[in-house]
Amino acid sequence: MNLLLIHAYFIGEDEVEQKVMKPYPPLGLLYISAFVEQHGIEHRVFDSTFSSFKELKKEILTDTPDVIGIYANFLTRRNILRIIDFLKTESLLDEIQFIIGGPDVKFSMEEYLNYGADYLVIGEGEQTFLELINTLDKKGDISQIDGIAFKDSSGAVKVNDMRVHMRDLNMLPFPNRKKINLSKYLEGWKAKHGYNSITVNTQRGCSFSCNWCSHAVYGDTYRRRSAKSVVDELVEINRDYNPDSIWFVDDVFTMSERWLTAFADELKTRNVKIAYECISRADRLNENIIKTLQGSGCEMIWIGAESGSQKVIDLMNRRVDVNQVREMIQLASKHGIKTGTFIMLGYPGETEGDILETIKHLKIANPDVFTINTAYPIRGTHLHGVVDGITLNDDNWAETIDRDVDFKRTFPIRYYDFAIRKVYNEVYAHKSKMSGNKLKTMKFKLKAFVASIGMRMFRTETTENHRK
Repeated sequence: MNLLLIHAYFIGEDEVEQKVMKPYPPLGLLYISAFVEQHGIEHRVFDSTFSSFKELKKEILTDTPDVIGIYANFLTRRNILRIIDFLKTESLLDEIQFIIGGPDVKFSMEEYLNYGADYLVIGEGEQTFLELINTLDKKGDISQIDGIAFKDSSGAVKVNDMRVHMRDLNMLPFPNRKKINLSKYLEGWKAKHGYNSITVNTQRGCSFSCNWCSHAVYGDTYRRRSAKSVVDELVEINRDYNPDSIWFVDDVFTMSERWLTAFADELKTRNVKIAYECISRADRLNENIIKTLQGSGCEMIWIGAESGSQKVIDLMNRRVDVNQVREMIQLASKHGIKTGTFIMLGYPGETEGDILETIKHLKIANPDVFTINTAYPIRGTHLHGVVDGITLNDDNWAETIDRDVDFKRTFPIRYYDFAIRKVYNEVYAHKSKMSGNKLKTMKFKLKAFVASIGMRMFRTETTENHRK
């Protein structure tokens, strides 16, 4: 079997990421690659990140695969549909079987299958994909393969039973990084930021139930690799790539204090030195945990809250106390760890008073950095169910990604464009004032004032829809 695995993201088409330039390789696809390789299946990986759609088409035409496996999230959906369109228009490619997996698949099964996908891998993909590939190669019966969806002979969508999650993550091989040119990622980082970073995953699933977060692939289970397995991977990464930093992509890196202690001990025992960045929650932190993080190489921690208003935090089902968030950000800073937090405006039920509470929260907590965006509903989340029926733009699945969906909020969407500027400039005016930089303080204050005018202009706008 001629198997090709691809990733339908092109940084050359993403103006925002070109400015940010913090690209990461498709870790999920590289896990699939490693797993099928471990089981003796030869294949190619086409990493599209630094390539182009034209080059991808050339790859397919030059060495036409029997099967294409592709990773899908809502950001890459349009490109995946472009690939399907391309396969439909080339008669020589009619026999290619097209398999799609990833977080965008579970709640868009009919759409993908009706558009032209042959099979969908639902949820955790390694075992399902391997079984499907082997069955297709032997022209066997796919009807009993857990974790897939397809169309039967009558054209009806058939969804098999879901596959039970893999219990022992230590059985997984490390991501197959050698299948791609990782140096392009490292060089892109280095040129833009003066350092580079590689992603590592130590766990799967999250037992929390924030309303805006998707559990489409790993569910709400919490499963973790052993500390030894993770350090083994770090040793391999240091040997092969020697990155400046590791980015642990886990939802909550400090979920288990016992695991974190074992991880720190493993690093120390084996004299493995790393600098790393991670995400956590305030209720999964305390001073001992923060000291362990600092001692094991943590240089940056992101502590989420998404709002400075306890009312909004509760509406999100975030299950965290805003005062504890502030305390943990300050405590991490005290121990020399840089801090970041995430802010989301425009959540259903949020008022202007809540936005002002968020500004106050950021000034008190004083994280080194924060990201801020407008809430959007991802398919399959509780938030998507809340706003279903009150969306303001056309829900054209093939043309509209989840991030584009607007819905009836307290204020029109243009209001939040200015509210984001207001929050950003108010907080950085405060930071500048605390550092004694009067000129910067004045500049940020002026920008915040202009943003306030914009908020007032659009607060009562009758046209609820769209940025213009």
